[in-house]
Amino acid sequence: MFRYALPLALPVTLAFLLSACGSDEVPPVSVRPAMVVQPEPSAQAMESYPGEVRARYEPDLAFRIGGKVSRRLVEEGQRVKADQPLAELDPQDVRLQLEATRAQVAAAEANLSMVRAERDRYKTLMERQLVSRSQYDNHENLYRSGEARLKQIKAEFNVSNNQASYAVLRAPQDGVVAKRLVEVGQVVAAGQTVFTLATDGEREVLISLPEQNFGRFKVGEPVAVELWTQPGQRFEGRIRELSPAADPKSRTFAARIAFTSGKVPVELGQSARVFVQAADVVPLSVPLSALTAENGVTYVWVVSANNTLKKTPVRVGAFGEKTVPVLEGLNASDWVVAAGVHVLLDGQQVRPVDRSNRVVNLADKE
Repeated sequence: MFRYALPLALPVTLAFLLSACGSDEVPPVSVRPAMVVQPEPSAQAMESYPGEVRARYEPDLAFRIGGKVSRRLVEEGQRVKADQPLAELDPQDVRLQLEATRAQVAAAEANLSMVRAERDRYKTLMERQLVSRSQYDNHENLYRSGEARLKQIKAEFNVSNNQASYAVLRAPQDGVVAKRLVEVGQVVAAGQTVFTLATDGEREVLISLPEQNFGRFKVGEPVAVELWTQPGQRFEGRIRELSPAADPKSRTFAARIAFTSGKVPVELGQSARVFVQAADVVPLSVPLSALTAENGVTYVWVVSANNTLKKTPVRVGAFGEKTVPVLEGLNASDWVVAAGVHVLLDGQQVRPVDRSNRVVNLADKE
């Protein structure tokens, strides 16, 4: 049965193949997706400095009088409110001084009352011509002296009263206790730093600049800040302050970096890196996978606005771990194919996509 069926099947198969070969329809050509990136400033042209997030304002707090610390009311790292007590001195000495000046005020008031009465009596006697003018003038001067003495003692009493309140150290505004430099029982002098307060508000990054390169840094110079908690994300900043003197131990100059990119989610004490552009011309860099070579010439595939490829020769520098600097041949606005470059053709039509496989419309980005 199969022997008779085979001759019948062969003509049918040949007829089908011939009809297919004679068709004029051409299968549609699919446009190849190509992952594209733009050149970035080479990491070799950026200098990096480690830093720490600090508060913009960090006042050193101290007692306005000397004495022995009797109570310490806050710990390092504790958040405090404005006018909150931080520490207290032994108030015994200032209280005794206050009591002494209060007694002097009472004595001066009694003396003034006495000399006033004497002056008034001698004034009456002088009007009756029972005492001389010089005797009256003498008691008038005693009255004026007693009045001035009372003013002096009252001023001293106000000073003593203020000093009694200075025995309690209070926070000038809201913030966090950054440093604590005192213990209970310690005797401190007036003006000796007891706490360092990191006030609420703006945050900055404190870095140390090397002595040999310090001269080229300027206040207002733009920088980039990267937090260790958010690797790969950089925030815009600028150099706000440069120390005029080097640290005597490290021989480095302190610099404070202010954020210029709006509100940045940072906390006190976080580690950060500050990137500063090198003094030389900054080359661009592309991923290593974007390079291809032919006859000793290095190329990259540049995508034009109409999504066609152009093989572009470039001059590159020393290869890095993931990127390579491009010294000549590229502009910062160019779009370069970053993967699969060995299977591309000059003039080929592609569909540009980013690393997340989203279509990139190069015409809108010109």
